[in-house]
Formats: sequence, structure tokens, C-alpha cells
Amino acid sequence: MPNDTPAELLTQRAAHLARGATVHVVEDDPGVRVAFELVLREAGMNVVSHGSAEDFLDALARVTEPIACVVTDLRMGGLDGTGLLRRMRATGFDQPVIVVTGRGDAQTAVRAMKDGAADFIEKPCTSERLLHAIAMAFGPQKAKPSEADHKVRDAARAYIAKLTAREHQVLDLLAAGHPNKEVARMLGLSPRTVEIHRARMMARLGVDSFAAAVRIVVQAEMPFADHASALTQNGEAPRLRAV
Repeated sequence: MPNDTPAELLTQRAAHLARGATVHVVEDDPGVRVAFELVLREAGMNVVSHGSAEDFLDALARVTEPIACVVTDLRMGGLDGTGLLRRMRATGFDQPVIVVTGRGDAQTAVRAMKDGAADFIEKPCTSERLLHAIAMAFGPQKAKPSEADHKVRDAARAYIAKLTAREHQVLDLLAAGHPNKEVARMLGLSPRTVEIHRARMMARLGVDSFAAAVRIVVQAEMPFADHASALTQNGEAPRLRAV
């Protein structure tokens, strides 16, 4: 329909992909849980919510209807989102899992994606971002997974190759979990200069959130510097490196 807005098209795509199956939301904050439910139901999806990872795992053993995907918070009381993801993968669960993080949880989100999460989104998030994550989590069926994965990796590396050495360093340290002020101290810069490098880095990557920048690094299969050894002996932070 030519008059559809991008948001409407996104809603239609996400609902179409999830048709006949249920989206499970795992979130211990009642307000966020209800908000996610409303967005997904308004998009035409079947939704079942759980107040904890343990509740979801108990329900999972009894679920008979198809599961479209799981949207889970990372930080919860009891079993957290990363632990839940590992438990699900250990049981052979292979449906997409989208993790929801708070700001500053980039390193945890990276670990979750390495453990098999399809995507991660930052709170607070818009309804469009949530629906986009669900729509993209399904994606086309891959006849040759390795070939498709290599294309994604190579495209991500091409984006990262656009960064200057300093922008590499800022991205590396921020993604490792260091706040702006700590990055500034480690690199001998002012916090304002770090903010400028961060903004330029995101512009070169073509993203509007730091979560999206980290996602590109994960897709590029490039490791982050370790917290304690992020600086080399001459005081410089290492660049992200391909593996």
C-alpha cells in the first residue's frame, strides 16, 4: 500500500513473520512488561508475558503452541537474561531471542549476542525499534548459512574500516563497558573530546544509537579490549582486530 508509513510497514512485517506463533516477553518490571505487551498486541501478535526467567522456563516445559521469538530483559532478579539464554540454548531452543538492556550494558549485550541472541535493544526503546528487532530476527531462510554470515561480517568490517584510529579506540573502550569519563582518562583526553569522537564514530557507521554501533562490531566478529589491559605499554588503546 503506497500510503503506508515505514512504521506501518514494519508492524505488518513483524506481525506477518510471527503469524500463528506466540511472542514470549520475559521482564520483571511490570510497567515495561505491560508496555511491550501493548505494542505487540496492537501489531497483531499473540503475546504471553512472564515476570521472571524461572517462570518462563517453567512455562516453556508445558508450551504446545509455536513460539515466534522471546524478548527478555538482561538484568532481572534471580536468573538473568544471559543465564536464561544459555539455559535455552542448552536445551536446544533455537527460536530468535532478543535481549533488552539498560544504557551502559553494552559489554553484557555483546556477551549475550555471542551466546546466540539475535539482537539487543536499549531501554527506553520505541515501539518501532522493538518491532524492527522482531522483524529482523526472523530474516530470510538461509540456504547457505556460512556464506550469508560471511557477507554480514564483511559488510560490518567495511563499515568499521571507515573509522579513524582514535575512533576505533573510543568504540573499543566504550563497548568494553567503560563510561565516557573513564575512556577520557585512559586516552588522556577530555570527556568532551571523547563525546566528539563518539559522535563522529557513530556517524561514520551510519547508526543513531551506541547499541547499533556495538551490533556492527559483533557482526564483524571483532573482540573488544579487556578492561584491565585495554591500554598498550605506550599508553594507547589497541584497535579492534579481526579474528
